[in-house]
Amino acid sequence: MIGLMKSILIKSTLLLAALFFCQTATACQTVSAGILDLSTYTLSGTYRLPRGASYAKEASAVTYNWDTGTLFVVGDEGDAIVEVSLTGETIGNMILDDFDDTEGLTYAGNGQFVITEERLREAFILTYSADATVDSDDLASVDLGSTIGNIGIEGISYDYATGAFYTVKEKDDQEVNINSLDFTTGEAQISSLFDTDSLGLADLSDIQSLSMLGLTDNLLILSQESKMLLEVDMAGNILSSYDLDGLVTSIEGVTVDETGDIYLVAENGTVPLMYTLSAPSPVPLPGTLMLLGSALAGFIGLKRRSKHV
Repeated sequence: MIGLMKSILIKSTLLLAALFFCQTATACQTVSAGILDLSTYTLSGTYRLPRGASYAKEASAVTYNWDTGTLFVVGDEGDAIVEVSLTGETIGNMILDDFDDTEGLTYAGNGQFVITEERLREAFILTYSADATVDSDDLASVDLGSTIGNIGIEGISYDYATGAFYTVKEKDDQEVNINSLDFTTGEAQISSLFDTDSLGLADLSDIQSLSMLGLTDNLLILSQESKMLLEVDMAGNILSSYDLDGLVTSIEGVTVDETGDIYLVAENGTVPLMYTLSAPSPVPLPGTLMLLGSALAGFIGLKRRSKHV
């Protein structure tokens, strides 16, 4: 009960702070107009991420945990989920066993994360516990498609407003899908959102719902090869963009926090990096109220299921 009250107090404080900033902030005007507007963003931080067998080696995905106010990073070798501060300092990690090609990670509330394997095209749900080890065979999972080569599921994002999940398939052919995932039965309902030709990107590396910011119809789409971050609507119309040219070429993960700050992670060889993009002022937090009561109650008490082969 104490932890719950603390979480509510933190979110309420964030909401009041955002409303204060909204009195004068340009960013508030753009969000109220239904757009995040990446053209107003600038690079505000560059940080080295921890590297090692149990750390953010080959960082390929990042997600924001609104309950802890921290980031969680996974590498594509499937070694660990690493908790870091908003400036990249290590807080803790959870070892992953029997994972191989982890390219997608999203926070879904109540300490639970959904992680995806690219080639297997499978999603697993787990509860994070620092200094623990989790085996994929012990986790509930859902198939997102047949096993494929290194062009499968590159990113996943939880929609705070609806409980759906968005995923992107990298290429040949590119896909932006909305998914209803039932981890109790292992079943998924998958629908294409739009024809990705409208994006004009060489690949799709990650996706991020903006529903936490009240932009329930907007998504961020990241392309590593095109070095571009797009804000798009559910029909694939480009609303705004941010050119990543000038940064390293291996940016593969994107997430956003309640203030609208955007976090990107890059493999970058032996020194994984995290970039922060910020708007001139914090954006408003209409979505925060949804977080107080929703999170993911349906995920409590899930049955354990074995990984499909």
